[in-house]
Parts: sequence; structure tokens; C-alpha cells
Amino acid sequence: MAQLSRIVLSAAVLAMAASSAEAAAVAPPSAITSAGRISYCSDISGPPLGYFDENNTAVGSDIDIGTEIANRFGVKAEFKNTAFSAIIPSLQAKQCDAIISQLFDKPARREVVDFVDYMYSSEAFLVPKGNPKNIRGLDDLSGLKVAVENGTTIQSLIDEQNKKFKDAGKPEATAVVFPKDSDARQALQIGQVDAYGTTLESAAFFLKTAGQVFDVGGEPFNKIVAGIAVRKGETEVHDAIQKAFESMKADGTYKKILAKWGLEGDAIE
Repeated sequence: MAQLSRIVLSAAVLAMAASSAEAAAVAPPSAITSAGRISYCSDISGPPLGYFDENNTAVGSDIDIGTEIANRFGVKAEFKNTAFSAIIPSLQAKQCDAIISQLFDKPARREVVDFVDYMYSSEAFLVPKGNPKNIRGLDDLSGLKVAVENGTTIQSLIDEQNKKFKDAGKPEATAVVFPKDSDARQALQIGQVDAYGTTLESAAFFLKTAGQVFDVGGEPFNKIVAGIAVRKGETEVHDAIQKAFESMKADGTYKKILAKWGLEGDAIE
């Protein structure tokens, strides 16, 4: 009887291993296989990329893309809500395997992380309904207060614009910095600032869901590619994510996810 039990148990283990192998359409690094999950550092405060719904569940296009990569690895996806300003240090400290959080692929960041580029993005300003300060772009921010999330590209763009204002003898813009993107948007909603600088995707989301409160000030600007980031030199992790992403593009899953969130125009070919 004991021998029969061992045979049955061995057969079950073999079946589970076979099932796991079949589930893994893309072979992940051994550490991810052993853990049974891939963990992402994500700033889950910027819809429609990543945010918490009314059930406090993380949802959004980044969540869906990260989960689909995990599915193709045959493992679970884990998302660690991380302040954007701390997202690269958290990756470097090995608190996660990768970053998926609409992180712009910029030269300075390539010095410290490697990227799998996965979508385009642009910057935009959300303003009160009617755009009372007539904000059309960075040149119109002189003397105004703009809410931004700490560590974001829009924050650095305002810093650069302030140098131009100073050289021209104009009042500088005041960047009111918040730890979360949702806090920056709330500051605009309650009238603490004149504008909220964010990605085009987040601005469009709030225009769609709260168009009675907000307008977009001017045209989108600073179009750039965003990437899934991994630690510098971790080629095995990078290549596995790249392969999984390419398979998502090839079978149409990638565009279906973007279409679900109204982001078809951000697709990277």
C-alpha cells in the first residue's frame, strides 16, 4: 500500500511538473520559476495604467500587461505599490524583479536599468473646466502653481522651463510636489493649484470620467517611449520579458489590452 501511495504521489508530481511546463509558454529565469511568481514595483496611483478600483483591487493596463507576462512564464504576478520617486531604488535593492509603471526610457535611466520598451506616452496638463488661466503648454506656466508627482518627467520639464522664465525675467512656475499622482490630481480638483501635470493617458482618463470638472490644457507634448525596467545587466530576466512581450504582440493580446483601456494610440510596433 505504501509503495502504491509513493507511485501515485510520484505520478502527481510528474503531472504537476508537466502542467507547469505546458503553462510556461516562455521559460522564465530559474529564480522566478522557483519563487512561482514575478514581482513588479509599480506606482499604483495613475489610471488608466495602474490604480485601485472601488474594491481596492489593482487594475489598469500595466497590471494587465504584467499579469499576462507572468501567465506566459507560468507563474503568478505580484505588484508592490511603490512611490514613483523610489521605484528604481526599490528595484536596485531587489525588492522586486522588474518595474512596470510607465517608466520613461530616458538616457539617464539607461545608466542604471535595462528596458523592454512596451508603449508610447506623452505629457499633458489637466486644468479646471474652461481653462481659466488659458494654459496651452509649458510657456504659459509663468507665475502659476502646478501639481506634479515626485520624481516624474513633468516635474523635471517644469524645472527646465523655470530656467527659461528666469532668463527672460518672468516669474517662475511653482511645482507643488506630491508623493502620489492621485494626490496631485486631487490638489487640482479642490482648487489648490492652477494645473496638474501628468501623462496624456491619465489626463485623458480623467477628462473622460470627470469632464464636467476638468479640461486638458493645450496639446500633448514630449512624446517618449516607456519601458519595463530590470536591473542593469540581468540579461536573463530582460530577455525573458522581451520574449513574452513579443509573443503578446504577435498573437494580438497586447493590442487587446491597450484597446480595453482606450490606449490603442500608444501601441509600440
